[in-house]
Parts: sequence; structure tokens; C-alpha cells
Amino acid sequence: MAKVAVFMGSASDEDLMKPCTEVLQKLGIDYAFTVTSAHRTPERTGRLIEELEAGGCQVFICAAGMAAHLAGAVSARTTKPVLGVPLAVSPLGGLDALLATVQMPPGFPVATLALDKAGAKNAAWLAAQILALSDPALAERLKAERVGFIAAVEAGAAKVEAADAERRSK
Repeated sequence: MAKVAVFMGSASDEDLMKPCTEVLQKLGIDYAFTVTSAHRTPERTGRLIEELEAGGCQVFICAAGMAAHLAGAVSARTTKPVLGVPLAVSPLGGLDALLATVQMPPGFPVATLALDKAGAKNAAWLAAQILALSDPALAERLKAERVGFIAAVEAGAAKVEAADAERRSK
């Protein structure tokens, strides 16, 4: 049963969104990963939302470039949290997608993340935080991951400081 749905506006967006699914897998979160378009397949989009909600889906992650109306279209059809990942796939460098994703009318929010892979990863982390509100085991896994991030930064700092000290001593 998918707790998170990851929608992309085009199959060509898959490489940009794989980091999202990698984080979800790492955290042990069941997810659905598919392509649907706000413009080309609105009926499919609506049907997917209904089916996924009936199966227990709690969070929708939507990635799209250019006009990027997918997250807004999903928000219009659900009261579950919708996380938007704008993709920089146009000559405008993602500004068009960012503005289309972030500017929503009152009552139909989309929590908008960063562009591309960074946004994809953080969308998964944010979805996990939302789910962890009612899943203590997931909350503990998130805490453990944070400890790992801290340890990696501290190890990197120690390495840089040691290398600098060695250079200075010569």
C-alpha cells in the first residue's frame, strides 16, 4: 500500500526524480511512482488520485517543468499534502516551473521544494516527516538518518582541519 505517490509530468523527468524514490526506499516508505500530466491526461491524474487515496496514500509529490501545473491540479483534487518539485527543463532554467508551482490560490496549497534533484530528495524527506507525525518507528528512522548526516559533516570537518594543519606545519 503506497503511503506516498510520486507523480511526474513526463517520463523524461525520471532521472531527476529517482533521488526521491531512493530516499523513500531508504526510509522503508511504500510509494507509487508514475507519469501523469495535468494537461495531457487529466482523467488519468484524477483516477490515480482516487485509487491511491482509497489505498491509503497520505502524501502526493508532483514534479513537472515548464507550465508545471501538475501539483496544482493534484491539490485541486485532494486534501492530502501535495509537495511540488519544479524541474528546470525549459530555456527559462526552471523559473517558469518554480513560479507555476509556488503560486497557488488560497485553499489549494502546494508545499514547493527546490528545483530538480535537490528538491526531489527534500520532497521525500518532507513526506517522511509528515508521515512520521503518526508513525513513531518512522520518526526514529528519521532521527537515525539525521545522526548519520551530522557524523558525516563532523568527519569531513576533521579531515579538512587535519589537512590544513599539516599544510601549515610545513
